[in-house]
Amino acid sequence: MVLGAIINAAAILVGGSVGLLFKGRVSEKISVTTTRAIGLCVCIIGISGALDGDIMLLVVSLMFGALIGEFIDIDARLKTLGLFLQKKLAYSDSKPVFAEGFVTATLLFCVGAMAVVGSIEAGLRDDYSIIVTKSIIDATAAMVFASTLGFGVLFSAFAVLIYQGIIEFFAGFLQGVLTAELITQISAVGGLMILALGVNMVVGPRIKVANLLPGLLFAVVYYFFLLNAF
Repeated sequence: MVLGAIINAAAILVGGSVGLLFKGRVSEKISVTTTRAIGLCVCIIGISGALDGDIMLLVVSLMFGALIGEFIDIDARLKTLGLFLQKKLAYSDSKPVFAEGFVTATLLFCVGAMAVVGSIEAGLRDDYSIIVTKSIIDATAAMVFASTLGFGVLFSAFAVLIYQGIIEFFAGFLQGVLTAELITQISAVGGLMILALGVNMVVGPRIKVANLLPGLLFAVVYYFFLLNAF
C-alpha cells in the first residue's frame, strides 16, 4: 500500500484544479509579475536546501550530471511527453505552457528531502506527518502554478505517485541505504536544481533543469566512494 503517495498526488490534483479556476481571469501583466515573485520564493527554497551540501560534491555531481543529461536530453524527452499528453487530451491553450507546467511542477514536487524522508516514514512506520505537511505545501504550490502554467501542472501528480510510491513500497530496503547524511547531500544537489527552476521562472526558461537530474545519482556515487570513504 502506498497511501502516502496517494495522499500527496491527490493534494496536487485538488490544489491544481483550484488554480485552474483562476487561470485566464487575471491580466497577463499580473500573471507575469506573480510568476516572477513565485520564482524568487522558489530560489530561496533552493538556496536553503543547497547550503547544507558538500561544495565539491555539488560541483562534481552537477557537472557530470549535466554532461549525461545533455547527452540523453532528458529535458526534451519530458517536454515531448508533455506535448504528447496535451495532444491526447486535445487540450489547447493560447500559449504552449502545458509541457512547461508539467516539467516544472514535476521537478519541484519530486526533488527534495521531504519526498524521500516522508515516503520512507510512511512505508516503514505508517507515519504520514511529513507527507501530510508536504501535501499541504504541494497543494498550495500546485494551485499557484496551475493558475499561471495551466493544466500540465496536474499531471505532475502522477509523477509524484510513481516516484514516491516506489520509495514508500521499498522503504524497508532503502532505509539502510538512504542515511540522513546521504539524504542531506542529495537534497543539496536537488536544492540547486530548484534554484535553477526559480531562475527560469524569473528570467525565462534558459536552464534545462531536467538535464541536471543525473546529478542526483552522481551525488550518491560521490558520497559512497569519496566523501564517506575518508
